[in-house]
Amino acid sequence: MGDEVTGSALKHWDHPAYTARLQAGRAALAQLLADRRLDRDRPMTGLELELDLVEPNGDPAFANDSVLEHLHTSGDEDALYGAQHELGAFNIELNLPPRLLDGAGISWYESDLAAVLSEVREAGDKAGVHICPIGTMPTLYPDHMGIDALSRTKRYRILNDEIMSQRGEHLRIDIRGAESVDLTSSTIAPESANTSVQFHLQVSPEDFSRYWNAAQAIAGIQVAMGANSPYLFGRQLWAETRVILFEQGTDTRQADERAAGAKPRAWFGERWIGGVLDLFDENYRHFAPLLPLCDDEDPAAVMAVGGVPNLQELRYHNGTVYRWNRPVYDVHRGRPHVRVENRVVAAGPTAIDICANMALFYGLVVHYANADRPLHDRLEFGQALANFRSAARHGIHADQHWPGRGLVPARRLVLDELLPAAAEGLSALGVSGRDGDRYLGVIEARCRRGVNGASWQVARVQVAEHRQRLERRDALRAMVLDYAGRSADGRPVHEWEV
Repeated sequence: MGDEVTGSALKHWDHPAYTARLQAGRAALAQLLADRRLDRDRPMTGLELELDLVEPNGDPAFANDSVLEHLHTSGDEDALYGAQHELGAFNIELNLPPRLLDGAGISWYESDLAAVLSEVREAGDKAGVHICPIGTMPTLYPDHMGIDALSRTKRYRILNDEIMSQRGEHLRIDIRGAESVDLTSSTIAPESANTSVQFHLQVSPEDFSRYWNAAQAIAGIQVAMGANSPYLFGRQLWAETRVILFEQGTDTRQADERAAGAKPRAWFGERWIGGVLDLFDENYRHFAPLLPLCDDEDPAAVMAVGGVPNLQELRYHNGTVYRWNRPVYDVHRGRPHVRVENRVVAAGPTAIDICANMALFYGLVVHYANADRPLHDRLEFGQALANFRSAARHGIHADQHWPGRGLVPARRLVLDELLPAAAEGLSALGVSGRDGDRYLGVIEARCRRGVNGASWQVARVQVAEHRQRLERRDALRAMVLDYAGRSADGRPVHEWEV
């Protein structure tokens, strides 16, 4: 979730000044776009992965300080991959370096993921805990939801204080699915149940809207294929419960604002866009700042002498608006760029599953962004949102609205139409046919077998409850430990036995 906040920042936070600096950042970005100073090289990709830590009995392990300490004392700085705290004390985040996908780029991602996960598991062993890349932590319960469930880093404590202050009342988590959950929390700790993988795609500024629109249009398909979050607080809810939990767990709106239709910070959006500034403008219009001023930079002065502004306030504010496809401004090796950060898919279950989800995303978004008639010209935005929410509820068994097809089962749509489209998109990126076949073959197998992470978790818990006669909490613990072990073995989830 980003950089740490400096110690005295909150004390000196001047909201009007911060708003003025946000506006200055927006003006600077507009000038960078107008002057064509943003990077236009071949599309770089990147990957972030969030993980959960699990006790030997299957409960969440609030031990990220210990695991990170073991990682940082391993003596191998290259193995760290940007390992850092995440929101929950049982979460950590990994960041793989950016690369092109041409040739065997996806295979290199898989190799890197396998290597770093092995390093983290070794650090976990030293700390006495297991590693679990999963969408929502199944054994997290309401009695875990105190302030100590949050990481001790200042950023997350400030974020908690600001969200709760803006909201003015306890958070309410009210989710109705196969079963239901209804609870209140005095902290944002419920949000820490969520872990995801984020795929980044750097694009030319003039192409940004086509790529973002395409990413929005395929979000339902991504969720249907990659759902991995069926359990929360001991209940089976949605196949991808992350979606509704993220919406409720970061909700800063007061009751009257919710009644008036104000936007939640976890937001799909409301329309197709014409350019990247549309999204930053929505950020300013709809969402109050959460994190304090942290930079004395004058963007206009920096640009006046030919420099590249960091736009730290813009980036911090953007980082607290939890779009499923987020616009990102960043500077890499002195060169500014914009990219799409795709936040749709849950973490896990294995390195090959993550890379299969990656191949589907990059293949489809490139194919549809460069189609003669873009997908968003044929699909209503409301239908894209309906697809996303249907997939979150029903996972691999969801139906999807699709141009020329009407309402069609997601599995049939992927097999008939989307796998060939994704293969074309990967080929356009220069991905080898071998890589394309390997990773899209995992998606094909999920469709044919009707199995992804969410469906496997549900089936495994049912076995524990009905055959092994375990109570739900013990059934979830058994499933989590089984899941963690199978994830370490590395076989894709559609091959796992129940």
